[in-house]
Formats: sequence, C-alpha cells, structure tokens
Amino acid sequence: MSDQPRRPRKPGKPYRRPQKDPVRFLAFEALRAVDERDAYANLVLPPLLRKAREKEGPEKFDARDAALATELVYGTLRRQGTYDAIIADCVDRPLGEVDPPVLDVLSLGVHQLLGTRIPSHAAVSASVELARVVLGDGRAKFVNAVLRKVARDDLDGWLERVAPPYDEDPEDHLAVVHSHPRWVVSALWDSLGGGRAGIEELLAADNERPEVTLVARPGRATADELLDEEAAVPGRWSSYAVRLSEGGEPGAVRAVRENRAGVQDEGSQLVALALANAPLDGPDRRWLDGCAGPGGKAALLGALAAERGAFLLASEKQPHRAGLVAKALDGNPGPYQVIAADGTRPAWRPGSFDRVLVDVPCTGLGALRRRPEARWRRRPQDLDGFAPLQRGLLRSALEAVRIGGVVGYATCSPHLAETRAVVADVLKQFPGAELTDARPLLPGVPDLGEGPDVQLWPHLHGTDAMYLALVRRTA
Repeated sequence: MSDQPRRPRKPGKPYRRPQKDPVRFLAFEALRAVDERDAYANLVLPPLLRKAREKEGPEKFDARDAALATELVYGTLRRQGTYDAIIADCVDRPLGEVDPPVLDVLSLGVHQLLGTRIPSHAAVSASVELARVVLGDGRAKFVNAVLRKVARDDLDGWLERVAPPYDEDPEDHLAVVHSHPRWVVSALWDSLGGGRAGIEELLAADNERPEVTLVARPGRATADELLDEEAAVPGRWSSYAVRLSEGGEPGAVRAVRENRAGVQDEGSQLVALALANAPLDGPDRRWLDGCAGPGGKAALLGALAAERGAFLLASEKQPHRAGLVAKALDGNPGPYQVIAADGTRPAWRPGSFDRVLVDVPCTGLGALRRRPEARWRRRPQDLDGFAPLQRGLLRSALEAVRIGGVVGYATCSPHLAETRAVVADVLKQFPGAELTDARPLLPGVPDLGEGPDVQLWPHLHGTDAMYLALVRRTA
C-alpha cells in the first residue's frame, strides 16, 4: 500500500444519471427515422405513439403527451429550414459538419424555444437532458451552449438577423422566413401568378397543421352520421366531408373502423366528385381509376359508381399499394375489381370506359402540410423523372376512354410542369380530345381562376393543392 496520502476529491455536484423524458425521446426517435430511413413522419409516428400508449408505468402516454410529441415532430420538420439558418448562426462550423443526431436534438430544442409556449428555461433544460440520454454528456454541453444563444431572442428577432431583406432577394427571404427550399418558393410563386401577399399566405398555410377530414362513402355512411361524433364539424365544399377539430381521432369513429368512411382530404374528394358528375354523351356503365393507390379516391368513386349501377376497375402498378386499394374498397356496395397493372401498358382494350381518373405520381408539393419532410427531399431534377410517366398515363387514359367519355387528370402538385404543361403537351399529340370546364363541377367553391382547369390551394380552400383537368374524348 502506498504511503502517499489520498488525493482529496474536488468539490462539486455528484454525477447524476440523465432522466429519460418519454415524449421528447419519442420525438427524437421519429426524427431519426425520417432522416436515416427516408421515412415519412405520418407513417413513423402513429406506431410509435400506439406503442407508447400501450406501455405501463411512467412511460405510458396520455392524450396530452401524444399531442406534444406530434407537435414537436411536425413543427420541427415544417420549420427545419428556418431553424437550420438560426442554428448555423450559433455554431462555429458549417452545419454539414454537425452530426445529424446532434442537429435533431438542437432542432427540437429550437422549436420548443421559438415555436411553442414552453418556457425558455424548460425548453433548454429538457433538450440538454435529452442530449445527455441520446448523445452523452460531452455533446450535451454543446447543445446547451447553442440553445442558450438561441434563447436570447424570439423568432421575429432571429428572422431579422438570418433572412436576407425581401427587397434584395425576395425568394431567399421567403425561403428562410417560411421554411421552404428556394426552388419550391419560385415554383409555387409561378403557379400562383405573382404577387407577394398570395405567396406569403400559401407558404404560411403549408406550415399550419392540417385538419383531419373524413369522407362518408355514399350508400354506406352519411355526413350526418359522422357529425354525431364528438369534435366533428361539416366540410367546407364536399357534401360527404366532415372535419374533426383538434384532438379528434379517426380511429375512434365507428364508421371509419367499419370501412364505411375514411380519412380523405377535401380536395381529393372534390376531384373524384367532379369526374363523377362531369356530363358525358352515351352510357355511363364502366369507370376506371388508373392510378388507384392508396385507394381514397377509388373508394369514393366506387361508392358513387354503385349508386348508378356502374362498374369500377381500380388499377395500381405496385402490388402492395393495390392491396391498400382492395382494403379501401372492401364492402363497396356495387361491382368493382382491383388489379395490379401498369397504366402505361394497359390491361384493358382501348375505348373500354366511360369515365377515367388518373391521379398521377408527382412531387407532392401540394401536400406539404401533411408531409413536411417532402419539401427537403425533392429536387428540381425530380420533375424530369416524373414528366414521361405523367404524359404516358394521360395518353393511356385518353386511349382507354370511349368517344364521348371523360378523363380526369389530377395531381397533388401545383407545379406548372406537372399540371398545365403535361395537359397541353398531350393534347397537342391527341387531336381527338378537348378540355372541358371543370369549375361548374365544384359548386360553391370560390377562387377557381379562369379555367377550364382547376387548381385548389391550402390558403384559399383549406385543402391540399390538388389540380384537376377534365378532358373529353371527341374522336
């Protein structure tokens, strides 16, 4: 044994194990899944929440926990661009050199500081504690230092510092203030037709939490039945739509559980209704949904077709998505069939259908409220990848419809390269078809523009930014 005296301990606080906050830990897990696996939050979050509700003890979630976790995940993803600009101003290295898990913890913390009513001291301490749990004590100190800098000002103050002046660079200013990639700001602005007020309102609407909208499938449920549910209010435009106010759970609605109703944005409902109600010449017996996955429009079209004694063929290229279509249509009161087939290589004879819908694959820029991470994943070059498919599907749809029948071309994107440019190009190559005015088929819906096509907007209509062109086969 050494004769040297024992070195005295340095005074200070004893080591304390980090305490796991189940809500913030779950939010972090969801963000990591979105980042690492290119997952979508609307697919990742529900099973995580369900698992948390099933737990026993202190980690079991109640409704308030679930609401906070949901706000943390979606709020952080929606404002990611803004928060990245703020964090970049507070660190001494390029943002690309900050480890992604550290950046996720920082972004969660910044959202709590600048995007919620959580007190600053609580937002910082909770974020540092999360960092200790998932990153370790060393990097938790870095998180603490950065968030204390962020906490010195509010969101408006930070935006004045990190966003370029509007007069110098309008698109970059809007990109930072409203958290959209610059190219998306430019594309949406072009689609709106100019003007600062409109683009600001649209970008702000993209960052709002969307309402949950249900559809009562005709012949199986009614809107009045759904309105008997707690927290339910009528839809704005569709007679089959019912909106659930904040906190409303679709899974708690009996008609949804029984597949007599479903979750469907009102813009999507309007597209299906417009096609179903478009005037045509001759019989009205065979309908086709040529891009039917995941099945929302197909289920509504199938119910409407059943009321008229018409048959619906729902075609979807991907087998697993065709399975979702079959599930959505299960119990439909009229005749229908679901097949896995490529709409550009038809499994049906030309001129077989009276009505055809093609809701084509697209960039999804019209649904950024629901899938906020999509804005950061898409690139301008993605448009080139979708263009041949969109044109091919519209051409095939026009070949599938009989003379006197109607085709509905729809996208959940307002980008002109995916909407009017596609329709114009195909009509040049297909002289036996002409556009018909879709606006009268959306009765009561305002701000539909000069026509004949229709573009819906989140800030004007409270829907996803759905586009619809109706084309009549004339020869």
